[in-house]
Amino acid sequence: MSEVTTLVTPDMEERKGVWGGETTSYPISQSDIRKWAIAIYWGETPPRLFWDEEYAKTTKWGGIVAPEDFNPFAWTIRTTQMAPAGAQPGQKPEKGGNILNGGMVDTFGVRMRPGDVITARMRLSHWEEREGRHGLMLYSYSHLQWTNQNGEVVKDRMSTLIRY
Repeated sequence: MSEVTTLVTPDMEERKGVWGGETTSYPISQSDIRKWAIAIYWGETPPRLFWDEEYAKTTKWGGIVAPEDFNPFAWTIRTTQMAPAGAQPGQKPEKGGNILNGGMVDTFGVRMRPGDVITARMRLSHWEEREGRHGLMLYSYSHLQWTNQNGEVVKDRMSTLIRY
């Protein structure tokens, strides 16, 4: 068996830095924000900023805004089938076929508000290869960006995927 010298594929080389297709959310409703806040603060009353219009008007936001972790794509109907990652039960993975989630870092921009329509896009930012306990490991970094209808950045996420 020959030694693998790189896990970087020609497809990765082609996609590096190139934004992929865009996905657009449905318009965000005040009800969506309220239900999300109730869910994430379950057991407690959510901050009034997320559900009380009169109170929210008195804040620096001037109205209701969504919690920063609000996901306007949570109710989207999936129209494509996702391929399973890695080896299937009973199969031995090829080199690079083992996949680990290396984590993610979110940076937030403007707050989402009722009526906003969010557009998401993603690109392969960069990668690095390292030798580890399991041999050659590939760390790939994907950049996800959400913008609102005004082109303002709502969220940037850098995700790390580790293959070995």
